[in-house]
Amino acid sequence: MSGRPIKTRPWYPYAVAACIAVILFVLLTRFGSIWAGVAKFIGFFSPVILGCVIAYIVNPLAKLYRRLFAALPEKRQNLLADLLAFITLILFLVFALMMLIPQLVDSVNTFVYNLDGYVASLNAMLENWGLANSVLNLDQLIDSSENLLATITTYVSENIGDIISKSADAGKGLFNWGIAFMLSIYLLASKSKLKAGGKRLLAAVMKPERYDKTLVFLGRCNDILSRYIAYNLLDSLIVGIANAVLMAVLGLPYVGLVSFVVAITNLIPTFGPIIGAVVGAFILVLVKPWYAMAFLGFTLALQLLDSYLIKPKLFGDSLGVSALLILIGIIVGGRMFGIVGILLAIPAVAILDNLYTVYLLPWLETRRARRTAEEAAASEAETEGPPVPAEGTPKDGEA
Repeated sequence: MSGRPIKTRPWYPYAVAACIAVILFVLLTRFGSIWAGVAKFIGFFSPVILGCVIAYIVNPLAKLYRRLFAALPEKRQNLLADLLAFITLILFLVFALMMLIPQLVDSVNTFVYNLDGYVASLNAMLENWGLANSVLNLDQLIDSSENLLATITTYVSENIGDIISKSADAGKGLFNWGIAFMLSIYLLASKSKLKAGGKRLLAAVMKPERYDKTLVFLGRCNDILSRYIAYNLLDSLIVGIANAVLMAVLGLPYVGLVSFVVAITNLIPTFGPIIGAVVGAFILVLVKPWYAMAFLGFTLALQLLDSYLIKPKLFGDSLGVSALLILIGIIVGGRMFGIVGILLAIPAVAILDNLYTVYLLPWLETRRARRTAEEAAASEAETEGPPVPAEGTPKDGEA
């Protein structure tokens, strides 16, 4: 056997191409099974992942509190700042639940109490349009609404197994969130050690030049993601408060519930404000139709103000991503990862765009320029022909 390296043998590139083709074929034909397996494996670490997400979101607030304790030693400064950040988060969640639950119960009671009136009004409107009973049998719905409690009891008894299963899943999810919250406290407290350990690992497996570039890239990614989260939360808070003020001025009901829905859905890019407007209008139309009309009117004005004034002031051109790429990222991210993909579509697109413009594109251009220079040098050498022998040097064939 020859000592020639395997990579230089003629069959090596064909073997690599065949292996890649087989792997791609398996991935494409078994994508559903493979993705389900990956999702199940990741599910084992869901509390850890949730804990990392919570710690990452709370970290900017902790940084803000650290400025208040700048005169203290670093360890005590970090401890107090992290503690205050988590206390703020807990107080916000408690306040939101105390405000939302009573209004949500009241809204459901209003809907159940006025259900027959809603159905009768809709039936009369369909009769005026000549569509009664041709599209929807509302008379049967009215009869069933009179026995709503019996209907609910029958449904519960017939689907008790599914209800218990869903309740168990909800309890498991709540337990995972509790574990994730506890983990986030430890993760944020150990942030400095985790960063130092990560840098040490990168330095051990990378060359110095690549290590420096990787740190710059990761710093840029962290800057994009942290700014997006902070500014998006601040923007949603501003929109929710403005919505609450306008509803209070107009005397509309369910100020806290509707404003909370508007603020939360405003976190979803592009489609979130539409969802918030529809849900808020549905809640208000159960009380009086003109409430919903007034809500939709000032919601449209508020979203225009947010799109053209508030968000440009907060975000500016810091992300530098075109609207088309953002829309594509939202669609693809939503189809692949659901609501999480939609929420993270904008920073993910910004990071990929930064990776392409700062690293990939310059590398391709440098590679192309080097190839062009090599081709030009080879062409020039062929044009000049073989070197002319010096004077007094015997030519080929001469003794």
